[in-house]
Parts: sequence; structure tokens; C-alpha cells
Amino acid sequence: MLSKGIAKLVQYGVESGLVPECEKNYTTNLLLDVFHEDEYTEPEEKFSGVDLEETLNELLDEAVKRGLIEDSVVYRDLFDTRLMNCLMPRPAQVQKEFWDRYQDDPQKATDYFYKLSQDSNYIRRYRVKKDQKWKVDSPYGEIDITINLSKPEKDPKAIAAAKNAKASSYPKCLLCPENEGYAGRVNHPARQNHRIIPITINDTPWGFQYSPYVYYNEHCIVFNSKHTPMKIERNAFIKLFDFVKLFPHYFLGSNADLPIVGGSILSHDHFQGGHYTFAMAKAPIEKHVTIPGYEDVEAGIVKWPLSVLRIRHKDSDRLVDLATHVLEVWRGYTDEAAFIFAETDGEPHNTITPIARKVGDMYELDLTLRNNITTEENPLGVYHPHAQYHHIKKENIGLIEVMGLAVLPARLKEELELLEEYILEGKDIASNEKIEKHAAWAAEVLPKYKDINKDNIHEILQKEVGIVFVHVLEDAGVYKCTPEGREAFMRFIETL
Repeated sequence: MLSKGIAKLVQYGVESGLVPECEKNYTTNLLLDVFHEDEYTEPEEKFSGVDLEETLNELLDEAVKRGLIEDSVVYRDLFDTRLMNCLMPRPAQVQKEFWDRYQDDPQKATDYFYKLSQDSNYIRRYRVKKDQKWKVDSPYGEIDITINLSKPEKDPKAIAAAKNAKASSYPKCLLCPENEGYAGRVNHPARQNHRIIPITINDTPWGFQYSPYVYYNEHCIVFNSKHTPMKIERNAFIKLFDFVKLFPHYFLGSNADLPIVGGSILSHDHFQGGHYTFAMAKAPIEKHVTIPGYEDVEAGIVKWPLSVLRIRHKDSDRLVDLATHVLEVWRGYTDEAAFIFAETDGEPHNTITPIARKVGDMYELDLTLRNNITTEENPLGVYHPHAQYHHIKKENIGLIEVMGLAVLPARLKEELELLEEYILEGKDIASNEKIEKHAAWAAEVLPKYKDINKDNIHEILQKEVGIVFVHVLEDAGVYKCTPEGREAFMRFIETL
């Protein structure tokens, strides 16, 4: 049984290009060692078109049977990553292959690296496939909605083990370069099949990798080689454009650097990018503006639910200068009438979520104005999803959502399925604790539809979830898309 599983995995390695034909015996022996097995019998059967998920599951079941691991998703993930490491080229080989292809064409280099990241099971294709994705029309263009199901739920045993595990500060966080090749533990994922491409931006060493959870096509992460906090400043804009110059087919953006409006890992300086065009990038400039001293830079307010100033120029240095000016003014800007306060009790509130891209021969930078003030009425943030939408989205609005892609919690899959059943059968939504939070919303939106049946209920709920997400984005906008909001936005622009 073990010999067959190993033979299939090695064949997968050959078929995917991870394992050269001449390394079959070497790879087989590495896999035997992981199983503490000395014997191997080459199966008579010849394998082709090997299914990776199925083959890994067979090998994991064998590891459980032999008492090598506990039968739980966390331990299985740690072990199958160790198995995949036996198929992996060394980091130096990956880097050489990447830069050799880069000389020909940057896109050929990223195509190679993205395929490797999937073939190696670092990006688990079979889990990502489970994510639910759809698009919804809105006044701001076509919005992307995803329910993320690719992050596995931890089981109680692993949660207990993680609590009892001794504290470790290595690697310092999930973004540190020390993750490359790390075996992992119950409270830190294995990264033996992970590879990083070293790059230089702003004359400092950074790393380029893909996100294992790919929220959109070629979702990449670009991170400082040093574990240093995120900061939006002049250098951040320089770094964004240095990357876009290296990979002109990719956009790159940064989460804001303050809690509530910032990303999930503020402790490590990093950006996110990829090969995808979001609704925000397609949104037009609604009102062109001229900024003194930067008359040569095209600038304008974008037709978007968040408050975005887009600036465009052939020379990225001009955009870096102007973005720095906008940031410095915004950091200190207060407009009580618009409920914008630069700080309260010494705590700063204003920052920016920037996104850089190249369009034709022009560089483009979207500057999204953010403010993280809280009040008694909105303790999670004034410019944050308001309580009436928490049944769909309660989490922070980070870079990905800012650009028009909802990353919704996995719980919604089951909740929406239950909602469909309750609506079709006329049952009381409030009677089920799993979905009672959706009762008021359902009562409000269902009367909009004359005929709701099993053929259209799914589509109706998807559309309504999309509408909620658009409202969430509007909540996050410091200036609303109203005449009063635009007037207040112009007051800020006039101070530039």
C-alpha cells in the first residue's frame, strides 16, 4: 500500500515538473525516510494523471495507521507538507529558474512561480476550489464576492495542543523569510514547500511570494526581509512603484497602518498585489481636480464608495512626491463638520490605503483616505461596517475589500443554505439560532421579489449579500457619495 502511494506521488512530481526523471529514486528514498520505512517494492501498475489530493489522503491515512500522526486536519497538513518537501527543488534552483525566465519576460517568470506554488501544494488547489465566488452589479461597477472556505477549521484536539504548546518566537510571524522550509507546529503552519523570490525595492532586501489562500488571481505578498512594523510614508510609495516597475503586469497595494482600517498583520511591513483587475481599478474619475505645484499630474475623485483620489503620470517620481504631500496634509487634517478628526486624546486617526499599477505607459496611484475614529455608537469604528450589516460582514475593511472584493466568513455558506430552506418552507428564521441574525434583513429584502422559488432563491440571496457589501464599503468611506460628501471631499483637496 505504502509503495503504491509513494510511486504515485513521485509520478505526480515528474508529471508536474517538480521532480526531474533522474531524481525518481532519490525522491522515493526521501519519502520512505519520512515513513521510517526501509522496504520498497516498485508497483507493476504504471500511473499517469495522478490526483494529488487523493494520493496525499492515501499516504496520510497510512501515516495515521502507523501511528506517525493523529487523524486531524492540523496534523495531516503538517505531515503532507513534509511529504511535498521531498518533491521540491531547493530555493536556489527556484530563484535561478525564476530570474532566467524573467530575462525573457517578467510574466513568464511569475507564470512559472505561480504554477510551482500550486503544484507544490503550498497553494492547495482543491481547497481554493471550494471557495464560493460570484459577481454583483452595483452603481460602482461589478463587485466581487467570495466566501472563503480554503482555510481549514481547526479541530478541538489541535486547539487544545496549541494552547499547551510552549511559546515560540521563531519565526516571528507568518511573513518572516525564516518561514521558508520551516516544518511548522500545531500553532504555526508548515512551510517546507514554500519558496520566496528575493527582490530589491527601495534599495533594501524584500521577498516576493504568493498567498496560500489566493483570494484572486496570482494573489501575491511582497514583504520586508526584516520584521519591522508597517508604515505608510514616502518610502511606501517608492516601494510600490519599484515593484510595479519589476512586474508591470501586476498591481501592488498596501493596507493602512492603523488598527481597524489596517490589515491583519501590522507588525510586519508588507504589501499585497497580483494579476487581477478589480472593480475599483475600472471605476472612472468622477471629478477631475488640479493640485497646485502638480498641474502636470492628472488627478481626480474616483466614482467609488470609499474616498479615493486617483493620480496619474508617466513619471512615477511625480506621483511619489504628490502622494507624500497628500498623506502629510491628510494626517493632520480635521473637518469637524464632516466628522473627520486627525486625532483625539493624542491618538492619530487619519491614514491612507494606496494602490499602484501601470496602465499603458502611465503610472497610476489610488489614494484611499481612511480614518479609524470610534464612538459610543460605533465602538468598532465610525468608518467601518455598521452594526446592521454585521450579520454579513463584521471584520475590518482592508486592502482587498477596499478594491471591491468581499472576503466573507466561512460561516455564511451554511447560514445562507439554511436561509434558503427556511424561506422556501415559510419557516420562522428567528427560531433558529444559527440564522436569527439574518431575520430582520430577510424581512426587509424579500418583499422586493414577487416570486421566490427554488430556482431563483440562491441567486436572490447572492445578489442581496452583494448589496450589503456595497453598503459596507459606503460605511467605510470617510466622504459619502452625496453632494454634501463630495463638497467635504473638495474642502480637503483645496487644502492641498
